[in-house]
Amino acid sequence: MDPIADLLVKLPSLDKPRLRELWQKSFDHPASPRLRRELMLPVLAFRIQELSQGGLPAQTRAKLTETIGTLSTSNREVPRRFRPGTRIVREWKGTIHEVTITDGGFDYEGETFKSLSPIACRITGTHWSGPAFFGTKGKNK
Repeated sequence: MDPIADLLVKLPSLDKPRLRELWQKSFDHPASPRLRRELMLPVLAFRIQELSQGGLPAQTRAKLTETIGTLSTSNREVPRRFRPGTRIVREWKGTIHEVTITDGGFDYEGETFKSLSPIACRITGTHWSGPAFFGTKGKNK
């Protein structure tokens, strides 16, 4: 059997550490620690086939890059950017909660978070969208 076909057949039976190893080898960077195994399998299968076949020709890649550059960004929502030092304040069940934006993320009660959502979850005890909870979510026109 062809080694690529053999690997593709065995792929679903591999454990997550082996899949992460293949990911690193295939993409030259580690997989996100939060990436589920079920999502890794089809992406890895595609990438293994792509690498074995040589991928897209340089001319096609250049044309795709050129096309992407011409796309309008007006229909895409650009996330709001707040400067480090900005404070976000929210009252929840009679308690005031304050988050300070830093260069490294969001500071809440002496702990730094990458996003507002885990802070909102901690405050409410249930899953919340951080931008929705803190009122920083942009309005759709």
